[in-house]
Amino acid sequence: MSDTAHQTSHDRAVGVVRGYADHDADAVQDALTGLNPDGRIEVYAVLSALLRSTISIMELTGRRWKLDELVRHCEEVAATAPPHYEFAVAEATRAWARGDHSAMRSLSGQDLLGALHMTAVGVTVLGLALWGRSGLLDVLAEFDRTVTALVDDGPADDAWPRGPRRADS
Repeated sequence: MSDTAHQTSHDRAVGVVRGYADHDADAVQDALTGLNPDGRIEVYAVLSALLRSTISIMELTGRRWKLDELVRHCEEVAATAPPHYEFAVAEATRAWARGDHSAMRSLSGQDLLGALHMTAVGVTVLGLALWGRSGLLDVLAEFDRTVTALVDDGPADDAWPRGPRRADS
């Protein structure tokens, strides 16, 4: 079992998605072990951001998911969830893929740990559909490097635009 005591919320969020991508139930469990309610909220926030980013990338690139592809990935990925969440997560993800968002909202509102698993499965399923397994793992590694650099070093002075540049500057 890995040492999760010093992991940040982004470490845990990336860890749970990696665990699902690798079909590694122990890694999924390790990523979420020992989280207090505030920690669960933070990890949920990171996973939600990853989900929104993945959906945005799909929309920007014009990549549309195929229902059968998402259902196939969902079946494979959700099987890694703890047994008491597997069915609910799979059903909610399938409903979401069909355009019915009520099942996801219902599970999210009832059980934060269930919402963590559901969101991680959602990120994994969409990432697999968009990039494939190795591409998803590459995206997670880049996300991890970016967040670590921002946390450790802060943004570079020239990283944020200060307004439009003039042609003569």
